[in-house]
Amino acid sequence: MGQFSFELQSSMETPVGTARAGVVNTPHGQIETPIFMPVGTQASVKSVSPDELWGLKAQIILSNTYHLYIRPGAGLIEKFGGLHKFMGWSGPILTDSGGFQVFSLAHNRKLDDDGVTFKSHIDGSMHRFTPEIVVGVEQQLGADIIMVLDECTPHPSSHEYNKAALARTHAWAERCLAAHTRQDQALFAIVQGSTFTDLRRESASTLAAMDFPGYAVGGLSVGEPKDEMHRILEETTPLLPTAKPRYLMGVGSPEDLVECVARGIDMFDCVLPTRVARNGALLTRDGRLPIKSSRYALQDRPIEEECDCYTCSRFSLGYLHHLYRAEELLVYRLNSIHNLRFMTRTASEIRAAILDGSFNAYREEFLARYKPTDRVAAVKQREAWQLAHGRVAK
Repeated sequence: MGQFSFELQSSMETPVGTARAGVVNTPHGQIETPIFMPVGTQASVKSVSPDELWGLKAQIILSNTYHLYIRPGAGLIEKFGGLHKFMGWSGPILTDSGGFQVFSLAHNRKLDDDGVTFKSHIDGSMHRFTPEIVVGVEQQLGADIIMVLDECTPHPSSHEYNKAALARTHAWAERCLAAHTRQDQALFAIVQGSTFTDLRRESASTLAAMDFPGYAVGGLSVGEPKDEMHRILEETTPLLPTAKPRYLMGVGSPEDLVECVARGIDMFDCVLPTRVARNGALLTRDGRLPIKSSRYALQDRPIEEECDCYTCSRFSLGYLHHLYRAEELLVYRLNSIHNLRFMTRTASEIRAAILDGSFNAYREEFLARYKPTDRVAAVKQREAWQLAHGRVAK
């Protein structure tokens, strides 16, 4: 693991935890934290090219093991020279284990202590994931950071159910660690335990003792209230090693970055910026802007005056409104470019505020201005989207 390291550069106390700024070193370059990772589920960030991602100051991309295993197959990607060459991205890549996708298949999978058998959402073919198989697939893909296979439990679910799932997750983490052989990859563990404080504490302590290069917190933002997610992070992150990076899986709305960095998280990923972009929602300091609204038809100004993205530097709200109403494909790319830059810029601002000691003031000002979407509506939208797509999205 000599090619992977984490340097904690600065930390500061917040009213709810400790905010951190650091640098992750990988074989494909450095990652300055806190960091937002654009999601390229199927070896592509939807509608945005690798060159455009560099321009947006993206430092690392996340791809999905389940989807790439199903199509086109890890063996094929390996023949192309690995995921970096296959997708034309020379920077760091993280692959998740596909556990969330497999376990969200519900009626199309069968779980046991050795692994999980599941049916492809594409053609109905049967497949098997064990910790060893998943690590083997991720080693074929060749990402810089890879994740263990874990059991992501639904919300809500009982303490008894989660306790059994946690024992399985910990046993699988040990098996993943034993199966992993590539020295140019860092294998991260995943803390689980739903919203149960005792299970989260047990998971963090148990996995920390295994000495992984990094740690993720999984099983959050799956339907629980935001205050529950915050409470779990406040209980969990202090138990994780200070000298290792901390990654909050599948979480990444703008307010989440600010609030969860305040609670000790370093790395984030989420499909939200590109998904809402395709649905006509643009991220701004005041909240989401619905570009389809007729009130933007005559506005000859960019989405945000202070934004340095290609979309804001070239196009008006009126033009974007026209493209969206006309269902022109270009609007998906332009909206996505802006939303991703908003996220990478926000992460960069958070990092700068930690380094100069002004993060608490930054957090207060950001949250006072930003208006998040209605939580109930957001959960319903997510559930509807997952149902329409076979419940395998993240």
